[in-house]
Amino acid sequence: MPPITEPAMDHRHPVFELRQYKIVKGERDRFMRLFDEAFVDSQEALGMRLYGQFADLDDPDRFVWIRGFDDMAARERTLDAFYAGPVWQARRGEANPLLVDNDNVLLLRPPLEASIPARIDLAREAARAGGAAGSGLLLIHLCYLWKDPADPEDGFARFFEHEVAPALESAGLPVVGSFIPERSPNNFPRLPVREGEKVFVWMTRAADADDWVLRWSACRHSTAWRALDSRWRDAQERAPQILRLRPSVGSALR
Repeated sequence: MPPITEPAMDHRHPVFELRQYKIVKGERDRFMRLFDEAFVDSQEALGMRLYGQFADLDDPDRFVWIRGFDDMAARERTLDAFYAGPVWQARRGEANPLLVDNDNVLLLRPPLEASIPARIDLAREAARAGGAAGSGLLLIHLCYLWKDPADPEDGFARFFEHEVAPALESAGLPVVGSFIPERSPNNFPRLPVREGEKVFVWMTRAADADDWVLRWSACRHSTAWRALDSRWRDAQERAPQILRLRPSVGSALR
């Protein structure tokens, strides 16, 4: 009898990197200007998608950015082309001394039940067309869970799509993106990623910090949220990380 083999994993879906960098104290604005100038168009020219680059309002030394790929094979191909290519080779001497740490990276994919194309792609297109309502502050929530959000028996991703997202939207908090971990092995190991995380990531936007506080408070006090709050809290192993982000001049998402 031939040996039983596991079915091959299908890697043909969009993947994303959520990258949080620690920058040398006092140098974040300089790094952001360099990034906008040198590293946005040069990556997109190779087939990557740059969604946004941001300053963290709560940490003066944190720089956050998001990029996407058609699939895992495209990730390997385009990263190799970029980091071996002329732009990075010419400008890495400026960028690397400004970095304290760049290993805080999550490799993500859209939830299986998320809209196709991914919400973040629709938001990027709207922003570039000048139709990004409520632009000014992007919020990224990293929810650390007891169970894998992609587990069909747990169903957290479905819970978010069918119950949480409508409550957020009703409070005027558009879901700009939602993601679960990409479980494929890191196929560009010279850039480490955080593997094995049980995390669900979602993004929204507000006009500014005050607008965010008002809308988030209204959401959590709504009848719809009260109906789901117990399950929402019980699913999370610890308090979420909430990134309040100011877009750079060259950021697509705003």
